[in-house]
Amino acid sequence: MNRINLICLGVKSIPQAIEFYKSIGFETSASINAPVVFFNNRGTKLELFEVEALAKDINEDDPPKIANDGFRGMTLAINMKSKQEVDDFMHLVERHGGQVAKTPETVFWGGYSGYFMDPDGYYWEVAYSDEWKFDENDMLVIE
Repeated sequence: MNRINLICLGVKSIPQAIEFYKSIGFETSASINAPVVFFNNRGTKLELFEVEALAKDINEDDPPKIANDGFRGMTLAINMKSKQEVDDFMHLVERHGGQVAKTPETVFWGGYSGYFMDPDGYYWEVAYSDEWKFDENDMLVIE
């Protein structure tokens, strides 16, 4: 059992989150009024769930406290196949309401990386390395 099938993000507004993620290339057939949304990716699905409903799903009687701001101690990542893809994607994100947290640059591990924050405050790294290989599903191969 070595897999992650879903990554769920608690969001303030499903319609706003759907609009943002669709505008940067994520695909879903969910309606704007869906209580839970799944975006199709190769190998995993990104799930959006209204944050208060998600907290109650974890524990209806004593839901976890919802962090309203600040760094939550996790990032998500999108790995690209060129520096130009990183730059183009970061520009797309910014045009559609994402906030660039770190402009892409050459980083200590030898790759090229930047970060953006989505409208709900989740940080995403967008990165490239000329040493990376991808499988037939465009999943990063790490040996």
